[in-house]
Amino acid sequence: VTNANNCSSTASATVTVNPNPTAGVNTPSPICVGQSASLTATGGGTYSWSTGATTANINVSPATTTTYIVTVTNANNCSSTASATVTVNPNPTAGVNTPSPICVGQSASLTATGGGTYSWSTGATTANINVSPATTTTYIVTVTNANNCSSTASATVTVNPLPTPSVSAPSPICVGQSATLTASGGTNYQWNTGANTASITVSPGSTTTYTVTVTSAAGCSATASGTVTVNPLPTPSVSAPAPICVGQSATLTASGGTNYIWNTGSTSATINVSPSTTTTYTVTVTNANGCSATASGTVT
Repeated sequence: VTNANNCSSTASATVTVNPNPTAGVNTPSPICVGQSASLTATGGGTYSWSTGATTANINVSPATTTTYIVTVTNANNCSSTASATVTVNPNPTAGVNTPSPICVGQSASLTATGGGTYSWSTGATTANINVSPATTTTYIVTVTNANNCSSTASATVTVNPLPTPSVSAPSPICVGQSATLTASGGTNYQWNTGANTASITVSPGSTTTYTVTVTSAAGCSATASGTVTVNPLPTPSVSAPAPICVGQSATLTASGGTNYIWNTGSTSATINVSPSTTTTYTVTVTNANGCSATASGTVT
């Protein structure tokens, strides 16, 4: 320093330069939407993140790819910054078709979309599965894309119960008679005779089983059957008496059943008659099943 008299002297000062910290942040692996990443800063005594956090380690869950900046300050109050980018990969858009309701015993097809790989709650790993639940069931599929990001979708298979059909049991009939069968338990009926009413009248020549398919309001079907027992008619006969003279009597004997009714009113198997002219006598013969047939004998 020189003054006005041209006299000089010197002085000195030292500038101390403190080093900046070496700020650093780890490089996180890519995440999927909804996941979190851990960021850890190094190099200082205090930390200040662009999120407002002041700890060395922070967990972040960005919805899109985001860069985070941290300011690192050391004991000398010197600072430097570092940054890390968290890459956020999109989740797949998982989807499953909505199947139509099924009946017990039927199957439904479920097809998932939206990814590269699929994992169902059944254990299946294909996009399409066929299921046959006994009751209404919800199936969940996890869909994973090429970035290994996943999302789920679900579909409910509604299972309608089968109807519980029944057919009234008719009493046994005789050959030539008819019986009525009535089905119940549904809203629509289809018999193996072709009839589509709840009740049908049939006249089988022998014991026959009839089957009906009963359909409920939900469109589910089940079958029931009813058997019409047909008892045979008796095979009656009447012994043929020898011709008689006026004033004599003849004996007619019927056979082939358990009960007999003659047109004379007699209820025994054998009758004695004394007709004044040639006459034919008729007997109705009934067997143990209650079936009847007639036979006749002529007295000459």
